[in-house]
Amino acid sequence: MSEDKQELKDRVMAELENVVDPELGVDIVNLGLIYEVELDEEDNVKVIMTLTSMGCPLAATIVSDIKKALSELQEIQEIGEIDVDITFNPPWDKSMMSRYAKLALGVHES
Repeated sequence: MSEDKQELKDRVMAELENVVDPELGVDIVNLGLIYEVELDEEDNVKVIMTLTSMGCPLAATIVSDIKKALSELQEIQEIGEIDVDITFNPPWDKSMMSRYAKLALGVHES
């Protein structure tokens, strides 16, 4: 990956840290919900992510919040289209959370 692409990918990840899971009150990056951010040749963004549960009632809200968070990069034409792909493989579990998220949620490691 070129240095420019990596820098853009880092900016996308930084924007995703502003998207907070409405139920847990912690951002989706620190929760470990973002599995991958892909950029194609035209700088279209594909966010591959999961949810804390298959039946998450706020999936549409989180996807909308992701698109809203990335819209500024889209407006200044740093990125193109935004696609969010939700997967449950591998399934999310608490071990995927950052230390910050575990502290914020009172999750103790065993």
